[in-house]
Amino acid sequence: MKFKNRRIHWVFILPVLFLLSGCIYNISLLPKVGPLRETVVSGKGINKIALIDISGFISKEKPSGLIEQPDMVSRLKEELTAAAKDDKVKAILLRVNSPGGTITASDLIYHEVLQFKKKTGKKVIVSILDLGASGAYYIAMAADKIVVHPTSVIGSIGVIMMHVNFEGLMKKVGVSAEAIKSGPLKDMGTPMKPLTPESRGVLQGVIDDMYERFLMVIVENRKNLSADQIRKLADGRVYTASEALKFGLVDQIGYLQEAIELTQAEAGISEAKVILYSRGEGAKNNIYSQVLQKAETPFSAWGINPKQLLQAGSPKFLYLWMP
Repeated sequence: MKFKNRRIHWVFILPVLFLLSGCIYNISLLPKVGPLRETVVSGKGINKIALIDISGFISKEKPSGLIEQPDMVSRLKEELTAAAKDDKVKAILLRVNSPGGTITASDLIYHEVLQFKKKTGKKVIVSILDLGASGAYYIAMAADKIVVHPTSVIGSIGVIMMHVNFEGLMKKVGVSAEAIKSGPLKDMGTPMKPLTPESRGVLQGVIDDMYERFLMVIVENRKNLSADQIRKLADGRVYTASEALKFGLVDQIGYLQEAIELTQAEAGISEAKVILYSRGEGAKNNIYSQVLQKAETPFSAWGINPKQLLQAGSPKFLYLWMP
């Protein structure tokens, strides 16, 4: 019995002695993020079309989980780089299913897609599934053509900032907060008190500026629409696929296979293999396979993580549809 107890003690003591001795090695018990690998999901021939996903809340936040994954912007940049280096990749098909997200992440992805097109001369087509709202539509402006599923929801062009006010709750529990600040507006947007008219005016000015940027991006890329037409359509509402086509916000209604065929036509090729870039998570054996699978939450239908919206109660300016 004593012998067994000693063995148990040594199991815990040896690792401690090992660390204290200075013999520390960079050992990870969790799988590391591997390099991208290519999977053919449909088609044939020498030429390729790279199918790249933009799914869920658009953010620079890394996906949660035991296995480390790159954030959406980093992943997309990596996949675009791989497609740019491969001469056999003739075009990109962005598969979009998102309610939008943060302004900066949306703009970064839009910028990277534009840079890809400029450097490579390769076409980019967007295929929208359930949702192509707000920041997702902003990203779609970088594409040469936009194809939407017959049941897609499009639009929600605009900016929103959520302000959570905990003042009433804090009074009930007998807690108060006081800010020591360098200026009267330094703590504007804090969840500890309601917005003053002055603070609201300043924040509204930021939102208006970001809204104008959104409109400018649409004006630059939807040549079929005038600035006045776009402003009229951009009141925050969403549109069905048929409405979006009627108003000139998209180019075609069709299923994913039709989007693939349009991508081939735009690239000037008659056939191509459709490929996904992945790191081996899950089976990917057809055009409906996804690269990343996110954990389900009550907000999963919208692709929203409440933590990303309300973390630390900080205000966030969003290109996001929040019904």
